[in-house]
Amino acid sequence: MVAITLPDGSVREYDGPVTGEQVAASIGPGLAKAAVIVKIDGEQRDLSFQIDRDAALQIITRDHEDALDVLRHDCAHILAEAVQELFPGTQITFGPSIEDGFYYDFHREAPFTPEDFEKIEKRMAEIVDRDETITREVWSREDARRLFEEKNETFKAEHVDTLPDDVEITLYRQGDWVDLCTGPHLPSTGRLGKSFKLMKLSGSYWRGDPKNPQLQRMYGTCWRTDKELRAYLHRLEEAEKRDHRRLGREMNLFHIQEEAAGSVFWHPKGWTLYRTCETYMRRRLDAADYVEVKTPQLVDRSLWERSGHWEKFREHMFTAEAEHDRVLALKPMNCPGHVQIFRQGTTSHRNLPIRMAEFGSCHRNEPSGALHGLMRVRAFTQDDAHIFCTEDQIVSETKQFCELLLSIYRDFGFDEVEVKFSDRPDVRAGEDSVWDQAEAALMTATEAAGLSFTLNPGEGAFYGPKLEFVLKDTIGRHWQCGTLQVDFVLPERLDAAYIGVDGEKHRPVMLHRAILGSFERFIGVLIEHYAGRLPLWLAPVQGAIATITSDADDYAKEVAAAFTTAGMRFSLDTRNEKINYKVREHSVTKLPLILVVGKQEAENRTVAIRRLGGKTQEIVALDDALNTLSKEAAPPQ
Repeated sequence: MVAITLPDGSVREYDGPVTGEQVAASIGPGLAKAAVIVKIDGEQRDLSFQIDRDAALQIITRDHEDALDVLRHDCAHILAEAVQELFPGTQITFGPSIEDGFYYDFHREAPFTPEDFEKIEKRMAEIVDRDETITREVWSREDARRLFEEKNETFKAEHVDTLPDDVEITLYRQGDWVDLCTGPHLPSTGRLGKSFKLMKLSGSYWRGDPKNPQLQRMYGTCWRTDKELRAYLHRLEEAEKRDHRRLGREMNLFHIQEEAAGSVFWHPKGWTLYRTCETYMRRRLDAADYVEVKTPQLVDRSLWERSGHWEKFREHMFTAEAEHDRVLALKPMNCPGHVQIFRQGTTSHRNLPIRMAEFGSCHRNEPSGALHGLMRVRAFTQDDAHIFCTEDQIVSETKQFCELLLSIYRDFGFDEVEVKFSDRPDVRAGEDSVWDQAEAALMTATEAAGLSFTLNPGEGAFYGPKLEFVLKDTIGRHWQCGTLQVDFVLPERLDAAYIGVDGEKHRPVMLHRAILGSFERFIGVLIEHYAGRLPLWLAPVQGAIATITSDADDYAKEVAAAFTTAGMRFSLDTRNEKINYKVREHSVTKLPLILVVGKQEAENRTVAIRRLGGKTQEIVALDDALNTLSKEAAPPQ
């Protein structure tokens, strides 16, 4: 007898070995039709996998989130089969699922082009219509290698030889086509559907090594339904319109050039936006009893060695040589410097918690290929802070921080925030017992803060577990910005201590925390979230006073001066251009307000208010406009 425990706790017994497909069919034909894979004791398997022991079983249906990875992996295999049918002699390598889609790497002398996509997609659809059965086969290493050698699949044959001796060699066959793969896969190609599209081509190298043969990587996207596919393509179209690099040029905010790759040249308008964010953050931190500090940019490698960063983070650090063969490093983060400030003098338990903040300029040696506008840079400023506290204060400090963070996100226009709990990574500092303590403390604090969260296994910092706060923007994309990390390790390594109630020295707990993450990246997210149409309080230039005729020039100067005195950021446009031209030009730069004045407005002491995106204008008395708009432009309180 085999006992199968289902997610609802019910148990079904079978006379002998049973497959997931058979279990689904015994429950109902609808479930059997919708099923794509199963989880056996938490491990993903094909529906045809034989279960010969008691086990917990979850049937993953097409509408389940886990189904997407399987569909995309199958789509990569169907792509490879289609390519080899259409372009004989092409060799296959690897084809995994990735976020929002999949890719497959091919080796072929002639280059693929985007013009090939249409016929490849057509052949993929034909393979789906064939409804080819997909079967899993276990092979010996020698037979698998021989098979691929006979097929002239040299890359696959080489890969077989690199697999560890204790790894089971599995092949998946769909029709006459076969690939080396661990699975799982759908029962047949017909289960995939046709909600897929090929997207782009790029180059890659076999095993990621430039010394190896160059491959051609073909990317695609795959979804459960045509509706999901259309929504994704629309999201891509919207993302292109919102690209912060293009908007940054149009709005004259910043630029990046090769001579300073990964560093930002902030233009006056962009720097105004930056300073507006910084001023707001400083005000919120002051109100939350943070003390602001500033630490050095260049620090001797000995400090980084003691902190553990030199060993774990060295390849990302810029270094410089000083006299007497000393090696200095540009700081990639602020935490060791904050510990040095904490260690000056004697700290009593009565002084804790100490919330130490810094808008710290940091540098990290990111690969040039990874750089991307404001989103991935080498020089950036963190809204960084470290809370030195006792273990008993972790819960209260976590709750206060989460309330502050969520409030700040709401002020910037982000109401949907996901929380991920990231535990110990494979490469880490500190003993397992210390990690047990830190993870338990953060879990207790997270639950006490009333946060719902998902587990993110193995993604903690090298010195402690962390919470990751992920924002959802207006077109549904996710941006990981804020973090909170519980650290028992660094205070020990850098000898930080406070005097406890008992008069003895104790190690503080160090909470590493950020809200924006980095100003550069967060501003990039803001620009894309709002498609450049920033809220009035954030807009670098909040409005323009534009004249219709030169008769109104003097009045326009008076209006501009009045708004400037009221604390607003207005420009004056008295150029000898038609008003429609002026309006179009200011609209392109995403100016929220255009106040049009002519001879009639000057006589009546009014202004005609045009709002970005609006089709009408409103005639308002100057004093009323000043009062209304200055309130609208005030930063959130």
